[in-house]
Amino acid sequence: MAQFNEIIHEPVRLRLMAVLMNLTDETRISFTALKEVLEVTDGNLGTHLSRLEEAGYILVEKTFVNKKPHTYLAVTARGRSAFSEHVEALQKILQVSLPVAQHRAARPTEGMQGAT
Repeated sequence: MAQFNEIIHEPVRLRLMAVLMNLTDETRISFTALKEVLEVTDGNLGTHLSRLEEAGYILVEKTFVNKKPHTYLAVTARGRSAFSEHVEALQKILQVSLPVAQHRAARPTEGMQGAT
């Protein structure tokens, strides 16, 4: 059964993982490009990356290009699995919630009949 993932669920980490999930297994994204896509600060992104790296969900590769440090990021197989399971858990919540909401919307709210 799909489990809700507290590590991934935090909004910035959820968006971050969604970006990484759209990369192929052979593709990485630079720290700078990811920061621009997510519109977050260096420090904010770094904190979230550390949390995901500790969980084994992402791979952080630090290299030097022309003596300048560059950081590249990719999702791990464990991260792909955790994200997919989290999305499945969210979808199950929606599957249960939407019919209930639609059913309630179809009936007038008690005490509201005739109100303007």
